[in-house]
Amino acid sequence: MIHFLVHEEADNVGVATVDIKAGETATGLYMDSQKKIKVKALQDIPLGHKIALAKLKVNDGVIKYGHDIGRVVADIKVGEHVHIHNLKTRRW
Repeated sequence: MIHFLVHEEADNVGVATVDIKAGETATGLYMDSQKKIKVKALQDIPLGHKIALAKLKVNDGVIKYGHDIGRVVADIKVGEHVHIHNLKTRRW
């Protein structure tokens, strides 16, 4: 079962295709290479939300769909939920 998708291997977040529960080992699929990746979810990740694939520090860029979509405002561990509590979008 695929739990999240990653557009390309340069991305540092994936997008949940189902609700992912904390403690679950989630399987992702890189869309560009069709490679699979496994990440242990440290928090619940709701459908459509982002899961961190790399350790991110304050002011790091978040890469999704090959684009820098925002900057980290609170450190993020691999497997954590990436959302408005730890990411400031580049749009605003």
